[in-house]
Amino acid sequence: MLAQNSKSEPEYLTPDEVAQILKIHRNTVVRKFAHMAGVVNLGVGERLHKRRYRVLRIPRHVLERFIAANRVSGPAL
Repeated sequence: MLAQNSKSEPEYLTPDEVAQILKIHRNTVVRKFAHMAGVVNLGVGERLHKRRYRVLRIPRHVLERFIAANRVSGPAL
């Protein structure tokens, strides 16, 4: 039997799941994460007269790194 959350396999999230966590729109997630290292792009590139189709899978550690880098500290009292 395989362990569900083994350390060898990262957990991958969809843009919709990341959008819910960050409380932003799905398209914003796709724009911000499309070119980040570690993000898996399963989509098809742009071709003549065809728009590109992005299917992203975002590892949880990339999301956590993004959150840490963009954390806003509260006002100093």
